[in-house]
Amino acid sequence: MDTPNYRTHIGSNSSVALSSAESFAGNNVRGLISEVVYSEDQPWMTQMVLLPLLQQLGKQSRWQLWLTPQQKLSRQWVQASGLPLTKVMQARQLDPLFTVDAMVKALQTGNYSVVIGWLSEELSDEEHFRLANAAEKGNAIGFIMRPTRTPGSGCRPRAGLKIHSSLYH
Repeated sequence: MDTPNYRTHIGSNSSVALSSAESFAGNNVRGLISEVVYSEDQPWMTQMVLLPLLQQLGKQSRWQLWLTPQQKLSRQWVQASGLPLTKVMQARQLDPLFTVDAMVKALQTGNYSVVIGWLSEELSDEEHFRLANAAEKGNAIGFIMRPTRTPGSGCRPRAGLKIHSSLYH
């Protein structure tokens, strides 16, 4: 499987995210899994890059699925962010152990342009492989939202879009 290797940084230029979304919408990309590593105390940095991408993907006829841990998406926030309220679906993930399985099922259906899931730990190789295959099968983008790890925890880069917002503070 050939997965494109996109790497960008928050603060560089949101047009990178927009052109990636346009490329995806034009079917140049057959599926993509990306990790968005963010700083919990500065969520607005992640929104600067992620929102333009989600807005562009919202122009597709397919849904956007948010698998959120505890929080409920606010209708006001969705509308104010320029996301299509009629195409955003949320499912609360009470047990993070099942987030990857839920994402795999959703991605491979082809009903969603994007599936967003929150995880506290890095994906295993097997989980990443399952997600990448499901994204390719469903021609969708999967975002793994993960808070920054403590220094020294180490992580190995994978193919995909990995956004580290802590680098620009």
